[in-house]
Amino acid sequence: MFCFQCEQTAGGTGCTKGGVCGKTPEVAALQDLLIYELKGLSLGALEADKVGIHDEEVDRFTVEALFSTLTNVDFDPDRFVVLLNQGVKLREQLREKVKKAGGKADIADESALFQPAATLEGLVAQGDKVGIKSDHQADPDVLALKELLIYGIKGGAAYADHARILGKTDAAITRFLYEALAATRNAALGVNDLVSLVLKCGEINLKTMELLDAAHTEAYGHPVPTAVPLGAKKGKAILVSGHDLKDLDELLQQTAGKGINVYTHGEMLPTHGYPGLKKHPHFYGHYGTAWQNQKKEFAAFPGAILMTTNCIQKPAESYQDNIFTAGLVGWPGVTHIADRNFTPVIEKALALHGFPEDVPGKSVLVGFGRNAVLGVADKVIEGVKSKAIRHFFLVAGCDGAKPGRNYYTEFVEKVPKDCVVLTLACGKFRFFDKDLGDIGGIPRLLDIGQCNDAYSAIAIAGALANAFGCGVNDLPLSMVLSWYEQKAVAILLTLLHLGIRDIRLGPSLPAFVTPNILNVLVQNFNIMPISTPDEDLKAILG
Repeated sequence: MFCFQCEQTAGGTGCTKGGVCGKTPEVAALQDLLIYELKGLSLGALEADKVGIHDEEVDRFTVEALFSTLTNVDFDPDRFVVLLNQGVKLREQLREKVKKAGGKADIADESALFQPAATLEGLVAQGDKVGIKSDHQADPDVLALKELLIYGIKGGAAYADHARILGKTDAAITRFLYEALAATRNAALGVNDLVSLVLKCGEINLKTMELLDAAHTEAYGHPVPTAVPLGAKKGKAILVSGHDLKDLDELLQQTAGKGINVYTHGEMLPTHGYPGLKKHPHFYGHYGTAWQNQKKEFAAFPGAILMTTNCIQKPAESYQDNIFTAGLVGWPGVTHIADRNFTPVIEKALALHGFPEDVPGKSVLVGFGRNAVLGVADKVIEGVKSKAIRHFFLVAGCDGAKPGRNYYTEFVEKVPKDCVVLTLACGKFRFFDKDLGDIGGIPRLLDIGQCNDAYSAIAIAGALANAFGCGVNDLPLSMVLSWYEQKAVAILLTLLHLGIRDIRLGPSLPAFVTPNILNVLVQNFNIMPISTPDEDLKAILG
């Protein structure tokens, strides 16, 4: 196997014996094979588009299959066998439709002719032949850009899946997924062509995140500032981790009146700000921190656990019987809820002892999405004009276990008291419970939400730029980002598409970006690695 799609890849170069994430070589091969199959399916989907055929089932499959290969989502080889066979079936059905419509049905590319082996072992062998390192003649820079494009659309597919679950789709989004996948089979494309496609990926991801923002706010209302308890309440308990609001909503409805308190974990923390979710009296508080700490935190939780999307780690034996997966998440031996009937989760929670007594704890503020922040935009603008607010820092992105992430804690602690910190995604757990005070009633630490809510941060920056009559790059705003997996890659590509410069990225740069490609990013966007908090703050503030 060879995989370097996440920031924590082994040795900073690539996982070859097993994934740092827990992915086995077997699953790695199946994921590589699924991506290869999707390339062939995409070639067919583009031909179908030429004769006016749009297959929504192929759209749904493509989005779900891409999301399934994202880091820390699906580790179950049996589910990939199902996906691989389903993909070929859809490809052949689409081919017949194109043929009847008079289009080009026969595509010579090997990925479009692929037939899955009959056994798991055979599929793994096929996957071993089509992985990242399979083309020994590939130009390193071209390969780097193709992989960057693949990782960008994986992240975008995750956001598209969340939106689709809530009834929001856009054919332009899936069409680009096909274009991007097909482009990686085009040997004629050079560096400049692929750079353009990578930036277009950022453009399409912006559209996708806007669609997801609409899905969330139309279903559950705009987030409002909300204090979330970090303690616990006596009684039976269910812990919900991941990102999916629909799963949480359904669980809250199904647990109403059953004497069970529902807690969030990880990136589910911001869901407490949504009026349509916080209305449930048994939606109590937040337990734990970021995804990489779940083994310790899940083992200590005295109730059932539901993992709704990516970020699952290998369950410890101590809680394997108490954890359940939903949606596209999978782990061998863990009970999967396929239909949002959470009865098994509820029964497990009722059978476990729960919290024997109240556990006191502080609270944290969430709910500072674009609607809440722009609702006090006049105060923010006045604060800048009066020099009460000197600078804004967006300190956001993924958390992780790799050394170097304490930088973000120290950075926020050292941000001067006349500056405001905006944050989103699970990187905030390095500092989310710190009391930074306020400036004129505006909290100095504003939690914008999940990584899924990055559109809010972009909308806030755009609105402030309009108010001041300048570009976003001219605002007193600096972005200090951490990354881990492919949703963060998609967001970064969106920022580059928007022309955002001077982004600081860490704790280490992607292994799949070659020196030449990094140089392109530096020359065009002045993207740079983090150094030390003191050095970076001095460089930004002078």
